[in-house]
Amino acid sequence: MLLEVTLSGVTLGGMYALVAMGLTLQYGVARIMNLSYGELLIAAAFAAFWCYSGLSINPLLGLIIVPPVAFAASYAIYRYLLQPLVRRAKSRDQLEVDSILATFGLLFVIQGVMLALFGGAYYSYSFLSVPLQFAGATVAANRLLALVLAVVIGLGLYLGLTRTRLGTAVRAVAVDPVAAQLVAIDVRTASALAFALGGALVAAAGVLVSMFLTFNANLGVVFTLKALIVVIMGGVGNLLGALIAGLILGLTENYVATFIDPGLTLAATYAIFLIVLLVRPQGLLGRANR
Repeated sequence: MLLEVTLSGVTLGGMYALVAMGLTLQYGVARIMNLSYGELLIAAAFAAFWCYSGLSINPLLGLIIVPPVAFAASYAIYRYLLQPLVRRAKSRDQLEVDSILATFGLLFVIQGVMLALFGGAYYSYSFLSVPLQFAGATVAANRLLALVLAVVIGLGLYLGLTRTRLGTAVRAVAVDPVAAQLVAIDVRTASALAFALGGALVAAAGVLVSMFLTFNANLGVVFTLKALIVVIMGGVGNLLGALIAGLILGLTENYVATFIDPGLTLAATYAIFLIVLLVRPQGLLGRANR
């Protein structure tokens, strides 16, 4: 039973980490605190549900369709809604405040559209809901597949940011956008691409989550809060920190829900969050400000 709970927690933690990686890109590079982030995840989950139930499209094919659409939509959001805020902002602090207000309004727009289309009911679909034996434990095939795909996507993102010129440029903007301009890096383009890539990542996470969790139009804020916790716990802008924090969160929630009380999962999550903030305010792998 311990192994089964651990595998389930690792799967959930992998989803949290994948979701948080996208928000890390959006905030760490573009300096946009996107409060509508979770709504994009739920929208992607609904898209996967509609493709599977209405068009008989395999969710694995949905991973090829939905994230590129989310990339284009996120790029358009940045280009037409957020870039004017970037131009007029006199400092990063002002940009963060303006982006919070703008994306807070966007949250309700996306949520309202989903409620109009799907209502407030919970949705799910049966895809690879068969038990598999793994090291003596029983795990659902869809959860195991979601974990493997999350690892592949996360690894691909890490290699892309650390092994390519474009990834190096994006990381340079995250560290110091002024210095990045001095070496001929187009900061606005890099920020737009990072924001759009974050949207594609959260859409991929939404497709994976839809394979094994029930969801409704009001759950986006839950994933936004979890992503914020993971980003801050891991260290803002640190992908490896987001991975570690996501796994800690997923394992904690599963252990508490199984062995103590399901009603205490939220309390345990925030307790760990507060402990990390007290011990390492900069996050698990974040750099302290000097």
